[in-house]
Amino acid sequence: MQQKITIQIEGMTCQACASRIEKVLNKKTFVQQASVNFASEQAQVIFEDDTHSIQDILQIIQNTGFSGRVKTDDEAIVVEKQTSHWRLWLLLLINIPFAMGMLGMLLGKHHWMLPAWWQCVLATIVQFWLAIPFYKSAWGSIKGRLANMDVLVSLGTLSIYFYSVFMLLYSGEHTGHSMPAVYFEAGVMVLGFVSLGKFLEERTKKHSLNSLGLLLKLTPKQVKVFREQQWQDIALDQVQVGELLRVNQGERIAADGIVQSGSGWSDESHLTGESKPEMKNAGSKVLAGSILSEGTLVYKAEQLGSHTLLGDMMNALSDAQGSKAPIARFADKVAAVFVPVVMSIALLTFILTYWIEENAVTALIHAVAVLVIACPCALGLATPAAIMVGMGNAVQRGIWFKDAAAMEESATVNAVVLDKTGTLTEGKPQIVTYWLEQDIGYSATELLRIAASVEQHANHPLARAIVQQANEQQSTLYKTTQIQTALGEGIQANVEGIGVVKVGKPDYCQLSLPTLADPVWQIASIVAVTVNEQPIGAFALADSLKADSITAIERLRKQNIDVYIMSGDQQRAVDYIAQQLGITQAYGNLSPRDKADKIQQLRTEGKVVAMVGDGINDAPALAIANVSFAMKNGADVAEHTASATLMQHSVNQMVDALLVSQATLRNIKQNLFFAFIYNVLGIPLAALGLLNPIIAGAAMALSSVSVLMNALRLKSLKLEQ
Repeated sequence: MQQKITIQIEGMTCQACASRIEKVLNKKTFVQQASVNFASEQAQVIFEDDTHSIQDILQIIQNTGFSGRVKTDDEAIVVEKQTSHWRLWLLLLINIPFAMGMLGMLLGKHHWMLPAWWQCVLATIVQFWLAIPFYKSAWGSIKGRLANMDVLVSLGTLSIYFYSVFMLLYSGEHTGHSMPAVYFEAGVMVLGFVSLGKFLEERTKKHSLNSLGLLLKLTPKQVKVFREQQWQDIALDQVQVGELLRVNQGERIAADGIVQSGSGWSDESHLTGESKPEMKNAGSKVLAGSILSEGTLVYKAEQLGSHTLLGDMMNALSDAQGSKAPIARFADKVAAVFVPVVMSIALLTFILTYWIEENAVTALIHAVAVLVIACPCALGLATPAAIMVGMGNAVQRGIWFKDAAAMEESATVNAVVLDKTGTLTEGKPQIVTYWLEQDIGYSATELLRIAASVEQHANHPLARAIVQQANEQQSTLYKTTQIQTALGEGIQANVEGIGVVKVGKPDYCQLSLPTLADPVWQIASIVAVTVNEQPIGAFALADSLKADSITAIERLRKQNIDVYIMSGDQQRAVDYIAQQLGITQAYGNLSPRDKADKIQQLRTEGKVVAMVGDGINDAPALAIANVSFAMKNGADVAEHTASATLMQHSVNQMVDALLVSQATLRNIKQNLFFAFIYNVLGIPLAALGLLNPIIAGAAMALSSVSVLMNALRLKSLKLEQ
């Protein structure tokens, strides 16, 4: 039986580390698929658990030179432990006198430089104590037969160190020079720059790229719980399902639950992307992480922790950010062969430089500069950094992508297929127009009031729609008596001050409607009204467009995306909606198989198709589309089949998803450019001696930071409306 697990990995220093773990895992026969993400530091592994256990997977990772732990379903996110950075700060402190010495050389103040033996002592402390993590990583990498950046840094700095020690001893014995030709500062400062770059990279990854930490802060640590006949402050992790919690104005809701008493406005934008607060009263559902902007609520906890909608979103985001986009495979392939190629270039640089210059020092410095500038960190960060920020941006807009591949594919969509009912429309009947009998003295408002007074005693969807409309208009309903129901036909009652009122099908009310110009009467459900057997009017009820459907279609057209409606509803109803939206390609009377076949036909024609739906009948079409979007709380099968989930039940939100994906893919390509340009330009410059190792180390750190900073631009992404 197959099992999928997510493993948090510690000890990776660059993309080559991630590639090595991935390669080793995928070589195992019982591992079906393994994907390691350097930016999120997670591995997603699918394996056969009949013969092997999770411990076997963890042992393989440990044998490769890293440590890992399983991320369980019950933890939405684990708080990162505080790491001491004393090694970095001591290394930077030792760098200060070397930096002062280099500055002194530039200014002609050679007395600023440390004596050679002092340089040797400090460099020895750095190379054989502070640089130990580099050597451990390098050795583990070599054992795994896939060299990483620490191999390059270790080789380069150790070469400089041993050469300088040799020159110090040789000069002391044979030349008597007070300042022999040593280069301790190069090794020390390269290690300093690389360590600082790693620190900045790690800090940015954990505190800026990932949105999970921000989501974790949305739940309070302490909550007010009703226990022992009084309100008590209790730690959230001690709360039990079924207990009563209280939230006051300005506080956050701690669990998914049902309001028992009180009222207030709740901001649920963290989940839905909808900034407008919602009114909550007794019986309303509240969601963990929401902030109560006004009022006080007492609610019963129904779901806690990872079982809440917020916890589900955090797990979904973590899984999605840990997955890989197809474009990342290109970077992985390059990184896998990059280090051996660079080592070959460095060796060739040393040989050619020594042959041309006949100077071993110059040849060594050039070779070391090549090793240092060629670090593939930026290459490994290019794709996952953008994916992590892009995913976080999407989640803040109420869009949950299942994985990075879905986000990348969404960026190339050029055709969108929309279901009608519940997607473009509200999915429930509403009064769209009315007709009044001439010369009877009733207004449209009075017609609605009379009909609702009778329909309040019925349980039909059309009856509920009429009553809801009257309530929204704050109509005061008449008193009714002697209620009689004709099953499947209508209902009648004595209405105080009016008479005997019938509400129902036109035949039941003996109404023959005149020919009306509005085409909606041809597709609507008609509810007629009579008073004392005299027809007074009728309502046309139909599924109406959602408020933002027209805006969404206009935005898709601006993106030159073809739009199709595919529905199981009657063709006349589909045409009516399509006409309002200006969509020319609309198909009705389609079975689930028909929808899937038509989408397959579009794909055959070269279209990259996105499908949006929310019903069980949409599942086959969602599965066959390149990328698919389902509405949250729609049919479970649709949500599980889709590539992404929309929290707002809005096509407009799907357009946001496409635009976020496009921006993320552009950012990935920019990052890959930054990563490659440093290496493409840097390696030749270093080989020619135009970059010394210290500048190369700084440039290497800058390449990673520039990629991360570019990815962070996605946080402030503004979409075209």
